[in-house]
Amino acid sequence: MTTSAFDPQLVEAAQTSSAWPFEEARKLVARREAAVKAGKDKGYVLFETGYGPSGLPHIGTFGEVARTTMVRNAFRLLTNDSVPTRLVAFSDDMDGLRKVPDNVPNGDLLAQHLNKPLTQVPDPFGTHESFGQHNNARLRAFLDSFGFEYEFLSATECYKSGRFNDTLRLVLARYDAVMKVMLPSLRAERASTYSPFLPIHPVTGHVMQVPIDEVRADSATLVWRDPESGERFETSALDGHAKLQWKPDWAMRWTALGVDYEMAGKDLIDSVKLSGQIARALGAQPPEGFNYELFLDEKGQKISKSKGNGLTIEDWLTYGAPESLALFMFARPREAKRLHFDVIPRNVDEYLSFLDAYARQDAKQRLGNPVHHIHGGNPPAPEAVTQAGAETGENAPRPTQISFGLLLNLAAVANAETKEGLWQFLKRYAPSAAPQTHPRLDSLLGYAVRNFQDFVKPAKTYRPPSDSERKALEDLAERLAALPANADAGQIQDVVYEVGRTVPDYQDFKAKGATPERPGVSGAWFNALYQILLGEERGPRFGSFAAILGVPGTLELIRKGLDGQLIADHEAFLAARAAGKAG
Repeated sequence: MTTSAFDPQLVEAAQTSSAWPFEEARKLVARREAAVKAGKDKGYVLFETGYGPSGLPHIGTFGEVARTTMVRNAFRLLTNDSVPTRLVAFSDDMDGLRKVPDNVPNGDLLAQHLNKPLTQVPDPFGTHESFGQHNNARLRAFLDSFGFEYEFLSATECYKSGRFNDTLRLVLARYDAVMKVMLPSLRAERASTYSPFLPIHPVTGHVMQVPIDEVRADSATLVWRDPESGERFETSALDGHAKLQWKPDWAMRWTALGVDYEMAGKDLIDSVKLSGQIARALGAQPPEGFNYELFLDEKGQKISKSKGNGLTIEDWLTYGAPESLALFMFARPREAKRLHFDVIPRNVDEYLSFLDAYARQDAKQRLGNPVHHIHGGNPPAPEAVTQAGAETGENAPRPTQISFGLLLNLAAVANAETKEGLWQFLKRYAPSAAPQTHPRLDSLLGYAVRNFQDFVKPAKTYRPPSDSERKALEDLAERLAALPANADAGQIQDVVYEVGRTVPDYQDFKAKGATPERPGVSGAWFNALYQILLGEERGPRFGSFAAILGVPGTLELIRKGLDGQLIADHEAFLAARAAGKAG
């Protein structure tokens, strides 16, 4: 009798799940079955992600490793973990340094070593033997900080150790076939001098992009001339004395390592095609994979590192949790998506909603839930709170998570400077909650304060109430004052609805269950509350928000809205902010 590595219901549901990681993983199942049938199974499935260490790890690096990990975990579930898997993070650190990056110190030092392999360029930060090794260390620390399981491989080490030698000999033996793939893709001028091999200059150490006069496959050497001195060299193609241009290099790597899966951006579709043709010319099967879409800025323009119009991973993690970034990467990877600050709060709240739903879902639904993929099939429990004074026993309300949107509005009303200030409100609402028992909520409070200070507060637009709105707000204040100070969200929401039903402008006779005697309440009533009291077009469930703020605090907020103090305070804030920028 065999034991199951995973929940049998999840394994069964995975076979037909329509979530994109499972669709990708099924391609790998078919690939391996074909390899086994042909007697070419290597005993494991290899996933790969690539990294160019001329710059620091960025949000795209995270996205590629996170998505690849999701496919890897889906494959493990599909096969009930019966097939070993590996994930390689490969650094192209033997590439030549083509230009000095803008975001590193000691640019003059780097300028003296242009065209050398990155692992032969001094580290401008002074922490490692080379610039390539520094950035490799940053990559590994970056991946480790997110808990990714991977193996690191360096191009320099693979070339110099001889690990690639057999496949490099194969490229030499099939040189003409490789050229037949590459030449049609090049402009005539470049095609006339192109070679897939780049010898390393034995004197200067530069990666030389020069015509190859002769390819000597038997001795595995390349004959070429220094374009400046005219000196003729014969350089070994093995042991790191030469490297391949990147499209042949990609194909050589797939072949040498036996890569089964690698995804790439939509901008590399043609490169993937060419590298796949070269891999076939070398007798290998190109890896499975798909092309993900690129990110757009707030204006819908493609993000460019040179333009600096993107959102960095540090930006995201300042205002939202890593899980919210993983959700952004999971959702619709084949669609172009805006990557800007305003998408962060929505992803934080959507993550919390998915996390809350997971425990109540069946196996099929769980596999379609992003948190299953974000957490490798083992998502944490939601951090729920119970309001003070809530009923106990059979009639006790289900503990609930506090939404990020609600925290943002709470930060706004409290004019929060620190998360400790927000905890004072929350402790009144849920005395049992604390940073030690609710660390995720504690982090959310910090994100809420930073979002409020940098984005929400400056964008607020308060307005005065109309005559009918003023009467409705006065009625709401009077009814709320009759409630106990610790009234729960349901009690407060009921009062808000009852007030709305008394105002003809907010009566909705088409609402479900509405009668002439008891009409429904239109969204216009809640929109008015958000605009007048919160300076927003939309907001959280008002009863939940007011319960955390407390009845006395809600009454004070209504008073300020009626007196025009909210408008005056915000105008003073904007004036001071403008003066500060001008200074």
